[in-house]
Amino acid sequence: MEILYGLHPVEEALRSGSRRFDHVCVARERGDKRLQKVIDACREGGVRIRFESKEELTRMAKTAGHQGVVAVVREREFLEIEDLLASPSGQSRLMLALDGLEDPQNLGALLRTADASGVDGVVMTERRAAPLSAVAIKASAGAAEHVRIARVVNLVRALEQLKEQNIWVVGLDERGTQAYDEYDFTSNTVVVLGREGDGMHDLVKKSCDHLLRIPMAGKVSSLNVSAAGAVVLFEAARQRRQKAAPAEAAKPRKEKKGLGS
Repeated sequence: MEILYGLHPVEEALRSGSRRFDHVCVARERGDKRLQKVIDACREGGVRIRFESKEELTRMAKTAGHQGVVAVVREREFLEIEDLLASPSGQSRLMLALDGLEDPQNLGALLRTADASGVDGVVMTERRAAPLSAVAIKASAGAAEHVRIARVVNLVRALEQLKEQNIWVVGLDERGTQAYDEYDFTSNTVVVLGREGDGMHDLVKKSCDHLLRIPMAGKVSSLNVSAAGAVVLFEAARQRRQKAAPAEAAKPRKEKKGLGS
């Protein structure tokens, strides 16, 4: 069993249906609309509810930041890389690959960005990387429950599989030769982000078709990995949205009838 805590993570897990719940513990001292919304969702979904003291919830969550709700759930089942490739898509794919991120806060922030920017799937390494823990899920504000995630042993091999499906592998590196906003993200693309401080491993970097950089106007040479990922993924989303706009505009519109017609 695993622990989820916090209003957003528990609520999104209930809404997504991606988890099997054993039970949800709610602070008996707290009573407000946000917590009641979670309680109502549990009752609608047939999930058992237990009312406990805040101290007991803190003991379960190992933090006082549980916001009055802690869920006991089955371990999440991750996808295989083939599952991400098999998923139907009406447009070119946008994927994210994480090369050994170690900070669960960064992992959670990137999963939240991935969900918000329309990423089709995330590839994570199983070893020497932050697990999808309660801390990471809390940092994602529950978005992690909606993102399709595959875990792989060998990221280089996974990237080669993506290449075989005509997906361009694009790494983010401060020494990259091309600015991120000069790249065409409307083609099938997987964006690769490296470790905090050290960046991508050498073999992963060599697997990239392109290395992009974010031009920096200030005194520091780079951004935090979660901030850098947000910059690039939302640029990709902007380009893809802009490309889709003419196609939507070209669709015939139904004539609206007004009063008296």
